[in-house]
Amino acid sequence: MNRSVEQWAVSKRAVASEAGVVAAQHHEAARAGAAMLHAGGNAIDAAVATAFALCAVEPWMCGLGGSGYMVVWSAAERTARVIDFQGMLPAAITFDDYPLDPDGPDSLMGFPAVVDRQHVVGYRSITVPGAVKGLSHALGRFGTLGLDTILSPAITLADRGLAADWFTTLQVSLAMADLARDPAARAVYLPDGGPPRPESFLALGALPDTLRALADGGAESFYRGALAERLAADLQAGGSRIDEGDLAAYEALEHGALTGEHRSVALHTAGPTSGGPRLVEAFGHIAAHLDTAKGIGPESWAVYADALDAAWRSHNIAIGRAKEVGGCTSHMSAVDAEGNMVALTYTLLNRFGSCVVLPSTGILMNNSVSYFDPRPGYPTSMAGHKRINASNMCPTIAERDGKALFAVGASGANQIMPAVLQVAALMLDFGLTLEEAFNHPRIDATDRGSVRVDPALGEAVLAHLATRSPLEVAQRLVFPKLYACPSGVSRDPASGLCHGINDPSQPIGGAAAPAPFAPRVERDPAAGALVRP
Repeated sequence: MNRSVEQWAVSKRAVASEAGVVAAQHHEAARAGAAMLHAGGNAIDAAVATAFALCAVEPWMCGLGGSGYMVVWSAAERTARVIDFQGMLPAAITFDDYPLDPDGPDSLMGFPAVVDRQHVVGYRSITVPGAVKGLSHALGRFGTLGLDTILSPAITLADRGLAADWFTTLQVSLAMADLARDPAARAVYLPDGGPPRPESFLALGALPDTLRALADGGAESFYRGALAERLAADLQAGGSRIDEGDLAAYEALEHGALTGEHRSVALHTAGPTSGGPRLVEAFGHIAAHLDTAKGIGPESWAVYADALDAAWRSHNIAIGRAKEVGGCTSHMSAVDAEGNMVALTYTLLNRFGSCVVLPSTGILMNNSVSYFDPRPGYPTSMAGHKRINASNMCPTIAERDGKALFAVGASGANQIMPAVLQVAALMLDFGLTLEEAFNHPRIDATDRGSVRVDPALGEAVLAHLATRSPLEVAQRLVFPKLYACPSGVSRDPASGLCHGINDPSQPIGGAAAPAPFAPRVERDPAAGALVRP
């Protein structure tokens, strides 16, 4: 495969601070979160601010129209709690809206094709989004700052517009055909009929006003107030089954974490509908088969590959699905000086989700109907008000003796859990630092009959793995993202020193220490070009 496509080595340094750190897939969103720490907020305030800011800087991955999970470690309560804000189908969903297309390719989630891809693109692919409810629930339950303060950086960034660089151009190009189907999406992301030129700005339609309305009216206005009316009107006009009743019926769920143990460290993850069960099962296999005294070498990577394959095999049998590929998501992690920690993953599912921008609000919507089987009789089959019940997202917090050690999660669909497992395992099995674990080459195994391996692991590892399974030898690239895109933070309980880092192959990702917020890229009011203060 991509054994030697790129001829340079890329690495990242972790950001360190005793006052806390935020790591995210976009550096400006990380800085938005870190500004909450500077303002006296905690890790929960920081994570929520980061999540809201992402809708203005990484809209192809997540935003107000998305859904996901958040794992919160409360240092005071010494407990891990999960906020589940996964998407929900409308009450009036019907299989008749999704006739099968026997000649079409399977969907992203491995389900049969539907005529005109209505479960993947367009208004009928949209579920009731949980992001606003979930993020505001976490803020009210664990945060210390008001929603208006939390939203301030997101509003600033949305007012500025999306600062397009080459990476933005790449993302828009990859989804251009589907974005062109929706007039509002086309107007924002294809302003001249094609992807934006780097060093330009994209105005985000009504999104800045929507964020202001959210700051003024609170999260309830999104589900029961004036914003809800506008959302429902746009959705109904576009052919979605979602109405005001569906929005009003949505609730975020809070519950205890699913917890496993490895090397006397508790691993708190999101629960039975997430990638967490696979993570716990894989660590059980590692504990039973890995000899850490031999160090990081060919045999350890074989154990990791076997553990991943076995966990995925159990998952696929449980949900009655043969495969699941692709996916676009965002993960952020935060830690503060008191030891509170957050792992938050949320998504629009596909790149740019449904590729629908609601004209009255400027919100880019998810396409999470494609999480559900368009055929009756399966665990993941569509049903009114059914929530997403089979996700790859795997936000995880490691804790020992009542103190959180690190938080990690990733984007990348199938590759999420394998990446989270390897980062955590390298730290727990072999004592690597957060920075070392993130920069270390990885494998990917999901019970697909082969193992993908980064050639940077070395010829001895490749040769050993090749005796056991067919290999897909592929570098860790910017695109395609073959080994997921993790973000993580850590804290030394003894010294209080915190670190944060994002995946080395994510060019716009980064971590930030507490500081006042100001965009690093601004619009020149005269020329409309990018300026960097």
